[in-house]
Amino acid sequence: MSDSAYGEKGAIVIGAAGVDIRGQARQAIVPGTSNPGTIRLTAGGVGRNIAEALGRLGVPVQLISAVGDDSWGQDILQQTAGGGVDVSPVLICPGERSAAYLVVLNESAERVVSIDNMELVRRIDGRYLSDRRHLFADVGMVVVDGNLSSSALHSLFRLSTRFGFPLALDPTSAVLATRLRKHLSRFYLVTPDVAEAEVLSGVSIDSETDAIRAAQALVAAGTRVAIVTMAEEGCAYATSETSGRVPALRCEVVDRIGVGDVLTATVVFGMLHDLPVDEAVRLGTAAAAYTVRCTEAVCPHLSLELLYDAIAL
Repeated sequence: MSDSAYGEKGAIVIGAAGVDIRGQARQAIVPGTSNPGTIRLTAGGVGRNIAEALGRLGVPVQLISAVGDDSWGQDILQQTAGGGVDVSPVLICPGERSAAYLVVLNESAERVVSIDNMELVRRIDGRYLSDRRHLFADVGMVVVDGNLSSSALHSLFRLSTRFGFPLALDPTSAVLATRLRKHLSRFYLVTPDVAEAEVLSGVSIDSETDAIRAAQALVAAGTRVAIVTMAEEGCAYATSETSGRVPALRCEVVDRIGVGDVLTATVVFGMLHDLPVDEAVRLGTAAAAYTVRCTEAVCPHLSLELLYDAIAL
């Protein structure tokens, strides 16, 4: 994948698009009663977040997802398109409500509990993708999140074989990662967090060394590039030729929602530009540090120049 190929081909992202409903307490949470705090609604969904981040980094990108024909769906499409994403392949489902993710955060912006309803993305099945196979004929990389149905995944595997594009995977959650383990060899890049990496690799992660071992195990299972995200501890990475760790950039934590998605998008950007893995991961950690200070899942001011400035400090 050369720079010229990147400019011509870009990326397709397939996955969930919904609204994030965040409730953050102002002080220690008291169970069983109302707690004062703030509530915000923003566009979200792992696939959608990755697509917007790629768009803001200048990558030609299309999103394949599903939304309802409600006001939430309209807002999701409007914000995503505003980030530079082609949303024309998104399925609008009449009479359906758009997907949603509800999270309760404590006073330190740490997740206490979350509930998601992402079932609508399962409308994107194998037939939907096969009917749009022309979109995949000249794409640089296809990125998927863990919400995809088995039908959609197997259709993508066939399309990847036919057209020769690499696949990248953000597993999304440890629960969803369970069924993806058997497909690791189909993916060029995987970017799990610690819990997801433990499920995918079978390695218990209690240290940075363990995270590197897990990344190496994922490569041994067939993926080309594995990156294990460790929040404030940075990222471990591995390929068949190298492995290591990139520390996180220290910064104030405002909101952790979307941080891993933006990191994945930035690493995909690096892959499309043929950057060395360690440089792509450094850019990803810079993007994560910028995102964690923002109240949006994808900061509207995200840019490549900003990220290179951050890692140059």
